[in-house]
Amino acid sequence: TLNLQEIIGQLVFKGMKRLNRIQSIVFETAYNTNENMLICAPTGAGKTNIAMLTVLHEIRQHVQHGVIKKDEFKIVYVAPMKALAAEMTNYFSKRLEPLGIAVKELTGDMQLSKGEILRTQMLVTTPEKWDVVTRKSVGDVALSQLVKLLILDEVHLLHEDRGPVLESIVARTLRQVESTQSMIRILGLSATLPNYLDVATFLHVNPCIGLFYFDGRFRPVPLGQTFIGIKTTNKVQQLNHMDEVCYENVLKQIMAGHQVMVFVHARNATVRTAMGLREKAKNNGHICHFLPSQGSDYGQAEKQVQRSRNKQLRELFPDGFSIHHAGMLRQDRNLVENLFSNGHIKVLVCTATLAWGVNLPAHAVVIKGTQIYAAKRGSFVDLGILDVMQIFGRAGRPQFDKFGEGVIITTHDKLSHYLTLLTQRNPIESQFLESLADNLNAEIALGTVTNVEEAVKWISYTYLYVRMRANPLVYGISHKAYQMDPGLEKHREQLVTEVGRKLDKARMIRFEERTGFFSSTDLGRTASHYYIKYNTIETFNELFDAHKTEGDILAIVSKAEEFEQIKVREEEIEELDTLLNDFCELPAPGGVENNYGKINILLQTYISRGEMDSFSLISDSAYVAQNAARIVRALFEIALRKRWPAMTYRLLNLSKVIDKRLWGWVSPLRQFSVLPPSVLTKLEEKNLTVDKMKDMRKDEIGHMLHHVKIGLKVKQCVHQIPSIAMEATIQPITRTVLRVRLNIAPDFMWNDQVHGTVGEPWWIWVEDPTNDHIYHSEYFIIQKKQVITKEPQILVFTIPIFEPLPSQYYIRAVSDRWLGAEAVCIINFQHLILPERHPPHTELLDLQPLPITALGHREYEVLYKFTHFNPIQTQIFHTVYHTDCNVLLGAPTGSGKTVAAELAIFRVFNKYPTSKAVYIAPLKALVRERIEDWKVRIEEKLGKKVVELTGDVTPDMRAIAQADLIVTTPEKWDGVSRSWQNRSYVQKVSILIIDEIHLLGDERGPVLEVIVSRTNFISSHTEKPVRVVGLSTALANARDLADWLNINQMGLFNFRPSVRPVPLEVHIQGFPGQHYCPRMASMNKPAFQAIRSHSPAKPVLIFVSSRRQTRLTALDLIAFLATEDDPKQWLKMDEREMNDIIVTVRDSNLKLTLAFGIGMHHAGLHERDRKTVEELFVNCKIQVLIATSTLAWGVNFPAHLVIVKGTEYYDGKTRRYMDYPITDVLQMMGRAGRPQFDDQGKAVILVHDIKKDFYKKFLYEPFPVESSLLEVLADHLNAEIAAGTITSKQDAMDYITWTYFFRRLIMNPTYYNLDDVSHDTMNKYLSGLVEKSLFDLECSYCIEIGEDNRSIEPLTYGRIASYYYLKHPTIGMFKDQLKPESNIEELLLILTNAEEYTDLPVRHNEDQMNSELAKHLPIEVSPHSFDSSHTKTHLLLQAHFSHAKLPCPDYATDTKTVLDQAIRICQAMLDVAAHHGWLVTALNITSLIQMVVQGRWIHDSSLLTLPYIEVHHLYLFRKWSQGKRKSTPGGYQGPIECLPELMTACEGKENVFASIVDSELQAAHISQAWNFLSRLPILNISLSIKGYWDDPVQPQNEVPVPSLTTDMRDDKKWIKLYADQEYVLQINLQRTQMGYQGKQDSKAAAPRFPKVKDEGWFLILGEIDKKELFALKRIGYVRTRNTVSVAFYTPETSGKYIYTLYLMSDSYLGMDQQYDIYLNIIPASSSAQVTAEVSDAMSHLALK
Repeated sequence: TLNLQEIIGQLVFKGMKRLNRIQSIVFETAYNTNENMLICAPTGAGKTNIAMLTVLHEIRQHVQHGVIKKDEFKIVYVAPMKALAAEMTNYFSKRLEPLGIAVKELTGDMQLSKGEILRTQMLVTTPEKWDVVTRKSVGDVALSQLVKLLILDEVHLLHEDRGPVLESIVARTLRQVESTQSMIRILGLSATLPNYLDVATFLHVNPCIGLFYFDGRFRPVPLGQTFIGIKTTNKVQQLNHMDEVCYENVLKQIMAGHQVMVFVHARNATVRTAMGLREKAKNNGHICHFLPSQGSDYGQAEKQVQRSRNKQLRELFPDGFSIHHAGMLRQDRNLVENLFSNGHIKVLVCTATLAWGVNLPAHAVVIKGTQIYAAKRGSFVDLGILDVMQIFGRAGRPQFDKFGEGVIITTHDKLSHYLTLLTQRNPIESQFLESLADNLNAEIALGTVTNVEEAVKWISYTYLYVRMRANPLVYGISHKAYQMDPGLEKHREQLVTEVGRKLDKARMIRFEERTGFFSSTDLGRTASHYYIKYNTIETFNELFDAHKTEGDILAIVSKAEEFEQIKVREEEIEELDTLLNDFCELPAPGGVENNYGKINILLQTYISRGEMDSFSLISDSAYVAQNAARIVRALFEIALRKRWPAMTYRLLNLSKVIDKRLWGWVSPLRQFSVLPPSVLTKLEEKNLTVDKMKDMRKDEIGHMLHHVKIGLKVKQCVHQIPSIAMEATIQPITRTVLRVRLNIAPDFMWNDQVHGTVGEPWWIWVEDPTNDHIYHSEYFIIQKKQVITKEPQILVFTIPIFEPLPSQYYIRAVSDRWLGAEAVCIINFQHLILPERHPPHTELLDLQPLPITALGHREYEVLYKFTHFNPIQTQIFHTVYHTDCNVLLGAPTGSGKTVAAELAIFRVFNKYPTSKAVYIAPLKALVRERIEDWKVRIEEKLGKKVVELTGDVTPDMRAIAQADLIVTTPEKWDGVSRSWQNRSYVQKVSILIIDEIHLLGDERGPVLEVIVSRTNFISSHTEKPVRVVGLSTALANARDLADWLNINQMGLFNFRPSVRPVPLEVHIQGFPGQHYCPRMASMNKPAFQAIRSHSPAKPVLIFVSSRRQTRLTALDLIAFLATEDDPKQWLKMDEREMNDIIVTVRDSNLKLTLAFGIGMHHAGLHERDRKTVEELFVNCKIQVLIATSTLAWGVNFPAHLVIVKGTEYYDGKTRRYMDYPITDVLQMMGRAGRPQFDDQGKAVILVHDIKKDFYKKFLYEPFPVESSLLEVLADHLNAEIAAGTITSKQDAMDYITWTYFFRRLIMNPTYYNLDDVSHDTMNKYLSGLVEKSLFDLECSYCIEIGEDNRSIEPLTYGRIASYYYLKHPTIGMFKDQLKPESNIEELLLILTNAEEYTDLPVRHNEDQMNSELAKHLPIEVSPHSFDSSHTKTHLLLQAHFSHAKLPCPDYATDTKTVLDQAIRICQAMLDVAAHHGWLVTALNITSLIQMVVQGRWIHDSSLLTLPYIEVHHLYLFRKWSQGKRKSTPGGYQGPIECLPELMTACEGKENVFASIVDSELQAAHISQAWNFLSRLPILNISLSIKGYWDDPVQPQNEVPVPSLTTDMRDDKKWIKLYADQEYVLQINLQRTQMGYQGKQDSKAAAPRFPKVKDEGWFLILGEIDKKELFALKRIGYVRTRNTVSVAFYTPETSGKYIYTLYLMSDSYLGMDQQYDIYLNIIPASSSAQVTAEVSDAMSHLALK
């Protein structure tokens, strides 16, 4: 009985009382284990329910806490026929609906989008479709990995033509199980077959547990079998006799009141037989028995039949006959099936597909004739035994009949054949050899088979292998051969090699026989993805070339092997002729007699939407159309890969023509179903093109069509046809390479019904019409959002150019789906000026290596581990170490440039011991690396002071003033040297060393330009030359750099990229695929193979573009390792030791990968984890390190092999994938080859195939460096204007001529959009630049241009922007948005809208994460901007204040980035508020700064800033009171609400604090909280006012301000001051230290702020009544005591005023103080004023 404990089972098997015998026997294995199973049972034994049991078992494994985790699994049910797939989908959907499991059909008829597949838990599909889906490892990587259960129905089809597909699916699945160690359960269902053991072996079924074999006795209904043989040999008589016998048998059954199915073997025979039977019945007067019973629902049925388009159906039905075959339309087939099961049809004549496909039992089954026409052989063959069994399986209906009857009518000579077959079975054999070529190609394209050895292994997973060993003779293996080679290794190798040669000849793979390696080609990949057979590809290779017309293409397609089974039948020729004349627009070679002619005619008729009568044609036509669409798509890809523009264009259009069934020349509006045909015809007659109609009004269109109302509809459709506007700008990079920036603006209306909800795909290519060649092609999607917001998309790519220059190239964009949607943009070369040729490289001289003793200083020599300098260092030694000339050294990575820097530094130490050296490195990580090295080598061993100066580390002035060597980043040094006049240490610098100076071309390059230009400027002013040393990789245009750095020939060293200390071997591999993630996934296997072949035991570095990719790559590599003999071969240390290390690691993925000897390295890891990984890799304990690209710059770990996996990264700002700069790729490659260990390094670069040519070119010839100063010119001009170096427009022009940009402008004018280099043009161009920048600055209120339109004045805002290193739009935005009384919420919004935050990346799917995060935060943000960087910044800051949980580790590092900048931006905001005298805003900004540093909201209790104290602990403080103990006089009483109260209560004793909180916190946490508390500053303040009082009794010049007094009337507190005069408020600050032992530290205690922050204070003097601020002063750390003076003017009118002095902390919440100052202003006396003017007392007190 059916008693499933779980609710799940009860829901699914609702209404079933018990399982049948078979189901009960297999229940235990199916429902309670994970075993693979094979069940052989007769038809009708309820195998579907067994499948259901396994499905339930799978679902049960994914239930957590009563919820089914639907995204964790997929179940795939493979059914052999589409019809069967449809039936199964219905069955499973109904049953699984209560569980909410989605079941979808995935077949040729029912396509699913990627999203739909992901949302479906169970897919029902056909073998071919599933094969195609799993062939594309790419898009569906995730899909095939989610499959947990694979159900194969009707496995006995293995011996049919379609068997090989099943074999390849199973082999692929089994290999995946072994390689990924994932569990995929396979369930095979089949009819009773003789050699079931073989099939079980093939499916990896354990014969003792999972194999169940039930023979005919288990049939639910016993079967009576009758065999009838017909003796005559005469063909005609034979047929007549057969008809007779058939009629007699049918009549006998009908008389007994049963329904009958008659099976015939051709579609047209169904009609013939049905008509014949009906004739006979009428002639013999028996027709009355056949008529349908006139029931109530008969009328309904008759109506349905009359609606069918099928003539024969309508004719036969009233007499109780009908037909069924696969050529009929789906709705007709369904209709017939329903009528038969409702008993309206007595006799159904059908083909064998019905037996396989649909579960329609009848009492009696007649097989009429056993000859079946095999299209492949072109002759008749015997009906297969499996078919006979399947058909007989349909006899007998389990619910109604006691027994069923099967009759087989055949010729007498075949009778015994069938008798023996049905009584003793023959084993089923494999058909795999026939399609070995296609399947092998698919595996090679997938990357699962890469050499002969793997192919041989792959064959061992097939059924072919099982049968070759069981029955070698059938497969042409002699007995002797089998004895010699029992594993058949040799034979398999021979098979593989033969097929490999064939495929190689067809250019589908490259097969190197010597090594046995296979590599896939574009052609092979296309064939595999589009499921195109080997022979078809051969045909294409022979017939297809770059110049074919549409007609030729159709003719070629018609010859494809896919259409072989379509034959020309006599009875169709007439109709084909009519079709040829009526519907064929193009010639159809071969005509109606040949099958390829017929295919061509059918295809054209299909496109023209022609009607056909004969069924065989309708069914053939559907088949042809489906296949042709696929083949033309494949041809399109082939043409695109071969770079044939005209052909590509034709094929893309032709494939759309077939998809849309519209010829290319009809009006594109025919693609809209809403327009009536009459209107469309009129449009075409009037020749109204889409472009014309775009410009017409709707009523004009209406009048022209004589149908006014339709005008609007037509107009709407016209605007819905996708169209784009393209604009191209070109920049020459070298004389042979152009960079093209293509701006694509969508120009159509989006409509979800027409365009869907995702986007419109386009193809774009650049073609050269004269050479007939495509130089670049790509596929892009215009997103729905871009269309609605009209946001343009930008594509950037490079194309080659040749001299002499061609006249023009075309950029052509063609829609992937829409006919008539295309755009062309012309690139014109008339005004193109090519850049100058580059000067040659420096030759490396063959010098004797110099010993290090040449340094002449013992203490320098001990710093080096080596004894001799390398050739490059030897050659430059004299210039760098013995002269003062500027040097530019261009040499490949890894050639020891750091030593060159050290030589230059030593020279300064030797010759100019009092001056400073500055070393600038582009990344903080590089600065760190240098500091760690030099702190030891230069500071400890040489005794020179080395100071780090970066955004993270800001030493105080004293340290910098004493330093000998400053190591810093460009931005920081720029900020410091901006005010060089008043910073003496900047003027003391005598050498500036700039590392990686080729980064000038990068987005951060402009800063380097400015620094060098300023350095040259300073040295020309101070008369002290500053030596500049630039280090870079090999450069193309070193001469320009040298000119700009004013270096003469002597100081310029620019070696070739090939001059590496360790030679480098580079391999570049291209990968197809439009989408980034799948493309990355397809690179994993090649990466694994690269490691195996190039560096099986030496260290390997793999660079990927994102943190997510490090994880995915690592997991895939582990999967490949799992199939090896030693999966831990990359771990070079004891596993136990490694486990001890793993325990200390925080990141869970890293724990897993380290166990396999794979490390991961990226910014999202914890500092300690990163250090661990670095150490393991450097010490060769782990062999493979997967890192993000920043590591290439940051840390110098060389490896033997470097793999660059993908050269694009996701740019959050533009939200698309951008290419790495070439310099980055070179830097990564430079990490290959370890000078100490290797004699050569290897680099493998895996790129998108369309970029392959570009990288091939530039990885070997150096890349020229262009300037990117233009984008940020305004900010740098502003800095110079604020510093006073630029005071007029002429100065600004002169300033530009100092820059590197100016040098390149002359050399490569077109790159910068300059037309020619004549003097006037240049002047115009430059003054235009200056005007534009100055205009921008004026708009941001940074500068003011004088009346004369020449002079330039800096404004306060400009000074603020320059001082805080802000971009000018930010300051402009402050001016516009800050108000006199902005509250915290408004300020937070202003802060996050700063330009500085535009670069914060918003990655894929982060908009969803942002909207999730927003739900948990207090302040609402605009719901439409979740993909904006500013909104994300806003959310991250809120989360920081609210201690909210972040959705992923990336957000934590992003928060760090946000906080890094926040203080600087807030300080600038504060200055703006102070400048306006807005008291409220200024105080709120200081609160915001405190919030940022402490990570709490201002309205939270300040106690929460204590570490580990959360809201639920606050009650501890509230309930505490001093009462329990004897209170000390003046001790604090009562509840504690804020930090100062807590500090008073504790009186500096930790035990008091501990007693308050020990009930809730652990001891360690208490001491950390106390540590924080005891470091808090408490300042005592006394105030006095300095000035002059004209008092005859006693002239004073200082009056103390009384502190808090109680009595307002007390006159003593009112201080008399004269009106309108300057006074100075002097503030004495004294720090009282509470119980904090240990040395004092000026750093603030800020556990939630990412960098060290100095503690400081803001003094704000203001008047509350008027909400006005008079003075703002910043104070640094108060060590013990400090005196500060603030000057202010008294009001002009006399009276009483109350001023307030605020002392605000810049680091702590809740530590602020305020003091009221009561002033009584009296009219001034004249003498006082005179004295005030004379008085010089104020001179040193400038208002800051």
